[in-house]
Amino acid sequence: MNDGDMKMNREELAFGVLLRHLRLNADMTVKDLAEASGVSVRGIGDLERGRRAEPQRRTVAALASGLRLDERRCDELLAAARRGSPGSRDSVAVRTFPRGIDDFVGREEELASLITLLSERTDSAGTNLERHRPVLVTVSGPPGTGKTTLALHAAQESANSFPDGRMVLDLRGMDDTPASTAELMLSICKAFGVADQELATAGPEGHSALYRDFLSNKRCLLVLDNARDEAQVRELLPAHGRAVVMVTSRRMLTGLHGARRLVLGELAPCEAVAFLTAMIGTRRASAESSALEDLARQCGYLPLALRVAGSWLATRTSWTVRRLAERLAVVERRLDALVAGDMRVSSAFDLSYHQLTPDAARLFRRLALVPGPDAGPACAARLIGQDLPSAEAALGELIETGLLGTHGNRFKLHDLLRLYAHVRLEADEEPGEVEKVRDDLYRWLLETTVVAGRWFEPDHGGPPSDLRGLVDLSSADKARDWLQTQGVNWLTALRAAAEAGDHALVVDVAESLHWFSDQWIFWGHWPEVFGTAARSAKTLGDAVMEATQLNYCAWAVLICESRPAASLPLSARALSIALKAGDAAQQAWAHYYRAWACRNLNQPGEAARHCDHAADLFASTGDLHGSLQAHHARSVNLLEDGDAEAALASYQRTHAFLDEAGALVEPHIATTTRIGILSGTGRSLALLGRWDEAVRSVQDAVRVSHDLGNASVMSVHLVHLGRMLADAGRVTEAREAFLTCIELGSDADPRRVEESHAQVAQLDSAGNASVL
Repeated sequence: MNDGDMKMNREELAFGVLLRHLRLNADMTVKDLAEASGVSVRGIGDLERGRRAEPQRRTVAALASGLRLDERRCDELLAAARRGSPGSRDSVAVRTFPRGIDDFVGREEELASLITLLSERTDSAGTNLERHRPVLVTVSGPPGTGKTTLALHAAQESANSFPDGRMVLDLRGMDDTPASTAELMLSICKAFGVADQELATAGPEGHSALYRDFLSNKRCLLVLDNARDEAQVRELLPAHGRAVVMVTSRRMLTGLHGARRLVLGELAPCEAVAFLTAMIGTRRASAESSALEDLARQCGYLPLALRVAGSWLATRTSWTVRRLAERLAVVERRLDALVAGDMRVSSAFDLSYHQLTPDAARLFRRLALVPGPDAGPACAARLIGQDLPSAEAALGELIETGLLGTHGNRFKLHDLLRLYAHVRLEADEEPGEVEKVRDDLYRWLLETTVVAGRWFEPDHGGPPSDLRGLVDLSSADKARDWLQTQGVNWLTALRAAAEAGDHALVVDVAESLHWFSDQWIFWGHWPEVFGTAARSAKTLGDAVMEATQLNYCAWAVLICESRPAASLPLSARALSIALKAGDAAQQAWAHYYRAWACRNLNQPGEAARHCDHAADLFASTGDLHGSLQAHHARSVNLLEDGDAEAALASYQRTHAFLDEAGALVEPHIATTTRIGILSGTGRSLALLGRWDEAVRSVQDAVRVSHDLGNASVMSVHLVHLGRMLADAGRVTEAREAFLTCIELGSDADPRRVEESHAQVAQLDSAGNASVL
């Protein structure tokens, strides 16, 4: 058949048909064309029979040269190559996926996000392959989070998006000898049908160009699993074309530019329970639902640990779920118990740990010494005895390798990784060195607590301007933030100091936190802090300090725990010790706290008597701050008695006292007292029916509380405001005030939040009733 005899449109021909027509028209055998083009006989035969649907451009160019085609015919052949052979796509598409993803559970949000990323098109209009930009997706996360399983499941769900195939390669990134780029390129080329002759002709130095050439023509998915780092995968990423590459790694691979990223963490509790249920069966899981929840929690909701635990139960049908949960409940043995056959949770952690630099490895294991759930850069620096930049570099490495999580500027170990860090600490460091590091960390925590707490103490304030420490305590807000975020850490250190007999330090810490405790009333540990300090002061034989700490403890029980009756014996002891020691200041404070307790116990006469005693003693000792509190307490007593006119006058006198004292009053004490005056004044005005003035005054109290950043105080006055607005018939505004209190969450006074819920329900019920 010659060219003139062919009665069909070449633009509709499959590549193989067109190639055979052009070869026969040139009067060439397959062997002749092979010799002229350099393409193997087998390769040409496969192309003509449609076994290879989309030849590489360099192959097409070689064939066109061998056939001595003119420019028009060459373009026809190239166009046919781009179209491929629709009928043959399924026969040549690569499907090299392992087993083990059929039991996929949970991760619905992550799976949907990943499928969206894999299906994303970044093509430009037209057929020029240079205009196509490949999609790169990374899936990263700590060891055992199920990155590979999720990636493979997403790839399987996205099969229709990749007509030219899907292929997964294990890059062996955690091995001592990970797969080389050259090795991986060769594997991919062969999997996609590049002929041995072409590979041999290109030679090792030409494999990269050959790889990129054929990949640019394919709409395929490459899953590069278990990558060691960016360098291992960078050369495998096509520069253009329609391929999608998904990389899984324990590292975040931040050096790969333009990647769409998905970072995995632990499963949600319900997902973890569903995971275990799928492994042991619904009947068995339903019979022990509570034990299954405990087991999931002990596995830290980590997919690998859950798989190990589920496999253990699946192969030991005589075991109850509770039996395994109790075995894992022993924290020291948990990692040893999370073993099933050749699956061992600690082995997965080993691989990452042994790839760390010495500084990062040291920091990782010493993070186990941090008693709280998280730590900051300063704590890390103290643990390894280096400056902040060095510590931040080590933290960055731990984050990059998936061994450390982040929450804002805080860093957190997963529960099982914390246990593993303990194991490494015992194995890799001498016991004496561990004790030394722990003692140093605890002392630093307590010393920093003293500096931060003194921001709120009269006659102290901020640290000297030339003080250079690991923590920035240059403002009261920064000091407050440090004390609150480090609460568990410094409290544990305080307990350790008391147990070790370092009583002077214990007292020093508690004393520095006296006025700060007003900033964090409902933390839950102030009775312990001040009670511990009172015992330490007694051991030291310091009667005045013992009375002081007992007074603080009385305040904590009275206000923080809302137990006025239980506070009275504490203030009574403080008063007795202060009388024997002849200390008028602590006698005054003891009377002040007794007055407060009596007021809350509806004993107005006793409250007034103790308040008068306190006021006289404060005045005699020249305690300005105490006198201010006594003035305020008298006003509150009058308000609680319902004497609105007297209360209003008393609040005005207290306000005048505060203004006269001016800068002599510690700023945060002045602000807190001013809030109380504004709110009390408003409540007094409300009793007198002066509603507009009353609301404005309490609104001012709420505003100043907000500016102070004290949610517990703000919650109290929001409830006062809500009640007042409701009494004034301003129901919508009242409801808004109560909802604002609820939105303050855990930082608010829990009693006020509870009352706000009840008030909103009552207002809504009344509103519905009026409609009916």
